Amino acid sequence: MSPPIKTTTDHLSSNFSTIIDVRSPSEYANDHVPGAINMPVLNDIERAEVGTIYKQIGSFEAKRRGAALISRNISHILETKLVNAPRNFSPLIYCWRGGQRSGAMARILSEIGWKVTLLEGGYKTYRKRVLDGLDRIPATLRLIIFRGRTGTAKTTILRAAAKLGTQVIDLEGLAAHRGSLLGSEPGVVQPSQRKFESRIFDVMRQLDPSKGVVIEAESNSVGKCHVPVELWRSMGRSQSIQITAPLDARVEFLLEDYKHLMAAPERLNPLLDWAAARVGSDAVLSWRAAIADNDWTRFVKRVLQDHYDPAYERSSAKHGHKDICLLETQSLGSGDVAQLAEKLATLV
Repeated sequence: MSPPIKTTTDHLSSNFSTIIDVRSPSEYANDHVPGAINMPVLNDIERAEVGTIYKQIGSFEAKRRGAALISRNISHILETKLVNAPRNFSPLIYCWRGGQRSGAMARILSEIGWKVTLLEGGYKTYRKRVLDGLDRIPATLRLIIFRGRTGTAKTTILRAAAKLGTQVIDLEGLAAHRGSLLGSEPGVVQPSQRKFESRIFDVMRQLDPSKGVVIEAESNSVGKCHVPVELWRSMGRSQSIQITAPLDARVEFLLEDYKHLMAAPERLNPLLDWAAARVGSDAVLSWRAAIADNDWTRFVKRVLQDHYDPAYERSSAKHGHKDICLLETQSLGSGDVAQLAEKLATLV
């Protein structure tokens, strides 16, 4: 006799062997439960085909075609991805709303003898949990804004402090973007807004509200990803720690941190075109001249002076930060970053 199929509304409620997302690859790519593995019972083309049959012919014909495709795909999954799953395998399975796709996979896996749990309401249940958490959790956290001019190694220091046990929310890491004019990561695609929010929720739910949480000062968007509203509001109410470093030290740090741009300067062209409307064509012409001369020190210094530093000053004046401490450094080498991370950790 096959074990009964259980249901839960909490993907964290048990120690599942694995979490299986049976939705199509595009649905999975847009967002999914953290740690879930995609085992689609219908791929994107098949899902569209079944949907078209449903609209143009009828539900019976769509269900018959869908059943044929799903059966074939589950058979393939059993012969590949689950071929070595042990006797005590106990997965959590979900689809969009806990309907036919996850139900079909659950029934067959249960008949094999595995202890299967369905996420009741599917991804929509998980998404509601994320949205509720994004609204509720920020107000419970004691956020500390880590701020400073571009090139003061804030993200590097933040991540070093995290390795020392400091609680952090690394927005740039979660958004896969450096949060600036030249911030896109080489070869890395930013997550969808939903996936970005899932990542933030997954970090926040694990934080200890009795301890401080360091978060880097950002605008309300990091690349194309937008900081959730309640987190942004909490950031605006929070105290801050400011770091300062001389211009030359910042330039030296950025020359090391943005080597990928210097290796492929053609990637700068669309960004420079965008900047011309904001800092003026004369400034951008001087940037282009520095690039043409292969004078990257001059380029970085001018970009800081023409764009980033004025923007920082405007933002600081607008937000009226409440600094509780000032970290000052004359250089930003690896040893300096390690010392600054230790200082930051002791202040939180």
